[in-house]
Amino acid sequence: MARAATTADVFNAIAEAHRRDILDVLTRGEKAVGAIVDELAISQPRVSKHLRVLSEVGLVRCRAVGRRRLYRVDPARLRPLHDWVAKYELMWNERLDRRDDHLGDLQRERTESDQQPRGAS
Repeated sequence: MARAATTADVFNAIAEAHRRDILDVLTRGEKAVGAIVDELAISQPRVSKHLRVLSEVGLVRCRAVGRRRLYRVDPARLRPLHDWVAKYELMWNERLDRRDDHLGDLQRERTESDQQPRGAS
């Protein structure tokens, strides 16, 4: 059951750290399995297994060049992740803006209190 969920869902596919590492490697360009193995020091069978899962959800595309298979990221399939994260980015930006406003208010209050003569109420 977990296998079907993993291959059907981009979110589950990238939940595994090695798959995210593979995506990171592939953002720098198309690579053969051997190059990914060398770069990440993960066994070839494990890299192939992770590439299969990433391919099944459409995050990675493969093309044949002679006997070699070259893999690349399909950025269009990252859109659901981007859209989901964007909601939280908006929330955090709003919170940070409110924090900045609050800190600005505190700074103004402190400046105003520092400018009042001593002994004045």
